[in-house]
Amino acid sequence: MTQRTLTFVTGNIKKLEEVKAILGTNFPFEVINHKLDLPELQGEVEEVSIKKCQEAARRLMKPVVVEDTCLSFNALKGLPGPYIKWFLEKLEPEGKTTGKIVSPRGTRDFGWDCIFQPDGYNLTYAELPKEEKNKISHRRD
Repeated sequence: MTQRTLTFVTGNIKKLEEVKAILGTNFPFEVINHKLDLPELQGEVEEVSIKKCQEAARRLMKPVVVEDTCLSFNALKGLPGPYIKWFLEKLEPEGKTTGKIVSPRGTRDFGWDCIFQPDGYNLTYAELPKEEKNKISHRRD
């Protein structure tokens, strides 16, 4: 009997590895990835995520999971939000502010991990051991 699969729509192998580690070995599906360029939609995070998931499922004709990670600042009225990808491409992950955003520390090979310091930690996501990061990751919930 073959195991059922769930397709995580991403071309980022590090995201796939992290999701698999978080789900663990008892997850009832084999999680595979498929790189798919989906339209960049405008709107609120929930609305964008739902529409992207619907479009990916329509194109691949199978169960899918998509992720649309955001980084929002209250002082900027929620920006960059779902547009973080373009902000990072234009600005690169640099900058300082009080709270969660810190000067880059650790490896710079995975999104904004090097500038995000979670509450209660003195290390950025990039500096934390993967097992610890996965325990508190936004992908865990």
